[in-house]
Amino acid sequence: MRCRIKISHPNFGELIAQTRDLSDGGVYVRHPDLAALPVGSIVRGQVQDLPMEAPILEMEVMRVDAEGAGLRFLAS
Repeated sequence: MRCRIKISHPNFGELIAQTRDLSDGGVYVRHPDLAALPVGSIVRGQVQDLPMEAPILEMEVMRVDAEGAGLRFLAS
């Protein structure tokens, strides 16, 4: 499932990106600014364009490449 997601982190504030490879444990998010984050960084994410406001989730950066980052969902 691909969707728009708002990602926030102190290094860049907020950005809107595209998801890819969503699973129960995490998601790959495409946006070049995410490639600058160190592995282990914590970001917050919220899916956009739903009929109701989506919850804000904490996620950990597990890997980065030139196109974005693989994020692991953290337990609330």
